[in-house]
Amino acid sequence: MPRDCRRDSTARTALSISAAATPLATTPRTRPAARGFTLIEVLVALGIVAVALMAGLQAIGSLSQQADRQTLSMLGQICAENELIRLRLRRQLPDTGNSQVECLQLGRALQVDLAVQPTPNPNFRRVDARVSSQGDHVLQLSTVMGR
Repeated sequence: MPRDCRRDSTARTALSISAAATPLATTPRTRPAARGFTLIEVLVALGIVAVALMAGLQAIGSLSQQADRQTLSMLGQICAENELIRLRLRRQLPDTGNSQVECLQLGRALQVDLAVQPTPNPNFRRVDARVSSQGDHVLQLSTVMGR
C-alpha cells in the first residue's frame, strides 16, 4: 500500500476515535431547520379566524331578524285581509267608526284596528285595517267598500 493511503486511513481512524471519545455537549452541532409556526403566527391566525366568525355570526343574526320581521308582516297581512273579507261577506255597507279585533296567528296575538270613514259618495266607505303586535305597528291595508 502506498504511503499516502496509509497516512490517510490512520488520520481517519484517529479522527473517528477522537470524535467518539468527546462528549456530545462539547461537539458543535447544527440545529435542524425548525418546522411549524411561531407563537405570533398562531395568534395572528386565531385573530383572523375570530374576526371572520364574528362577522358570520352578525350576518346570521341579521338574517334571523329579517326573517322574523317578514313572518310578522305576512301574519299581519293575513289578519288584515281576514277582517276586510269578513266585512265584505256581510254584504252591507259597514258602519262608520273604529273597532278592534284580536287575531291569533302562529301563536302570536296581533291587534287589528279597523277604521271605517265616510267618502264623498254616500254609497262607498273607506276602510283602514292597521295591524300591530305588542304595540308596534306591523302594516296597514286600506280599501273602499260599496253597496
